[in-house]
Amino acid sequence: MIRKISFWLLWLGVAGYAFLLAPPQRPDTFELIKNLSTGQIAGINPLIVALFNIMGVWPMIYSCLLFFDGRGQKVKAWPFAAASFGVGAFSLLPYLALREPNPEFTGSKNNFLKVLDSRWTAILLTLITLGLVAFGLIAGDWQNFIQQWQTNRFIHVMSLDFCLLCLLFPALLGDDMTRRKMKNPAIFWAVSLQPLFGPLAYLCLRPPLIESEATQAKQIVTSNTP
Repeated sequence: MIRKISFWLLWLGVAGYAFLLAPPQRPDTFELIKNLSTGQIAGINPLIVALFNIMGVWPMIYSCLLFFDGRGQKVKAWPFAAASFGVGAFSLLPYLALREPNPEFTGSKNNFLKVLDSRWTAILLTLITLGLVAFGLIAGDWQNFIQQWQTNRFIHVMSLDFCLLCLLFPALLGDDMTRRKMKNPAIFWAVSLQPLFGPLAYLCLRPPLIESEATQAKQIVTSNTP
């Protein structure tokens, strides 16, 4: 119960800060979002371009855990996962508050879950992230970014959202490790304490999820039935 209350309080606190205490919204925010979304990035600080696109990678990272976790939950995971592509941690916090511990996976993996469980998906996400981080660090203007962070609500809240997504990942990591029979606390802390690349490394190296024996037996019977 304390865990659930903590997530709700964090959600309320972050939402209140974003709307009441963050820097004011600039008139050109919609134009900036439109240009970033359509790839018209000429004249935009590469650090902002990189951060904006990484905020599209984060929901994919979380989806690789969420859809397995949601299989055993009363509340569906997919609406929160879908909304996270637009509002990030602001949609994931309610799911974390509503979910129950779920260290098991029941049923079979459909094609969608197989893609999320695939090491190739994790490697692709990692390569995309490496490219974005390199682009931002090499070509970006830190002074300009800090100035915009201090004066632009969109940049300010997006940065806060990035930090929240880094901090919240361990809330799903433990159960995902248990579902995969990974019982090494050192791995948990190594992944949790390394922002962004820790979760990506985990997705690349974690063993595939094994379906339950009952499910496998049912599939064998079904395949052998004339």
